[in-house]
Amino acid sequence: MTIVAIEPATPERWADLERLFGPTGAYGHCWCVYFRRRAKDFTASVSCVPAERGDSNREALRRVTLDGKVPGLLAYEGSEPCGWVSVAPREDFVRLARSRSLRPVAPDEPGVWSLVCFWLPPRRRRKGMGSQLLDAAIEHSRANGGRVLEAYPVDTAGGRAPSAEVYTGTVRMFRKAGFTCAPHPGSGRPIARLTLKDD
Repeated sequence: MTIVAIEPATPERWADLERLFGPTGAYGHCWCVYFRRRAKDFTASVSCVPAERGDSNREALRRVTLDGKVPGLLAYEGSEPCGWVSVAPREDFVRLARSRSLRPVAPDEPGVWSLVCFWLPPRRRRKGMGSQLLDAAIEHSRANGGRVLEAYPVDTAGGRAPSAEVYTGTVRMFRKAGFTCAPHPGSGRPIARLTLKDD
């Protein structure tokens, strides 16, 4: 597969992002706002009556995008959107600050960006697109003032593969890109960090 471009999800690309995610909002009506919303708001959006499921999650992502905050990057093959990575300043992800397993060790550390999710349609997986999106996320974070990029990969050392639908990447993929991976001191869950700019 040849990816022609990986572009920021700017307001004029909202329709492309909506088309990529489709009627189920990528996976389970998430609309990739799990880390952007308080737990009770996200849960209300995915557990309501089927006709309304995911609507408020979709609206949350739409607002962020149309406000010009760039919630992530879209991959294109020709004019067709074919992949997604969610990357933004860490403070944009309110749930990280409250998470028992992923809360920042140094919450006041300046310039930290977070990569929280990749999403690829099933026919696009296992073709190297995740690595291309990761490279683009690194460059996007650096170009927009990020000093450190942090991610929350899945540890597949025991043979457990990421979900077939949504995943945050594997430890191996992040190490290959130059990240240092270490267990979170409170939970043991892997945290991957890459220094983008030295002091």
